[in-house]
Amino acid sequence: MTLSRLLVVDDEPQIVRALKPGLLAAGYDVEAVGTAREALDAVAQRAFDVLIVDLGLPDMDGKDLIARVREWADTPVIVLSARDAEDEKIAALDIGANDFVNKPFSIGELMARLRVVMRSRANTPAPSDTVRVGHLEIDFNTRGMIVAGKAVRASPREMKLLRAFTQRPGAVLTHKQIVTAVWGADSVVEAQFVRVLIGNLRQKVEKDPTRPALIITEPGIGYRLAEPLDESAAQN
Repeated sequence: MTLSRLLVVDDEPQIVRALKPGLLAAGYDVEAVGTAREALDAVAQRAFDVLIVDLGLPDMDGKDLIARVREWADTPVIVLSARDAEDEKIAALDIGANDFVNKPFSIGELMARLRVVMRSRANTPAPSDTVRVGHLEIDFNTRGMIVAGKAVRASPREMKLLRAFTQRPGAVLTHKQIVTAVWGADSVVEAQFVRVLIGNLRQKVEKDPTRPALIITEPGIGYRLAEPLDESAAQN
């Protein structure tokens, strides 16, 4: 069995020492570097399944590293950072990160986020696929949905939003990413319109829209689509 290969990019030796044993024990092949330049060299020479990137690197901002990687690779990226400001998280996600974990962190939380990203990459559907998430089934060919066994019609914008979610299952979509996917890259859309769109879609797909289990809010950041096995993690 081939081990999943992870690259940890962090210049704090204590963080690397804390991470490595748990990741190795979980069956991952782990490589660690302390600078963005070393990370770019490593990614250019070897294939990694996930990058775990600190934003505060000594030679380059972590967001710039992610942007450089995104120019030629779609390797999933989990941001691991002490920068807890919402604008930093949003900027990292907008530029191509798949998820983020704040320092200080628990190894259990990081492992859970890592499993989500790994499953999402393995299960990303082809554009014409029928997608199932919990009690929701989406057919992008007919623009229809089956919700708990009942046929439900979705609007064109709702289908665009669902397509964006299913292309990055489990990952957070920011306001900017949702606007780009639904209205277009050059559109200027107020946050209220995004909330209304999310609210309308929840009314159609959630068993209890007041306690959403499928379209989950990341406060101040955006929204994520739950994974098929993730419904128990319902939250507002």
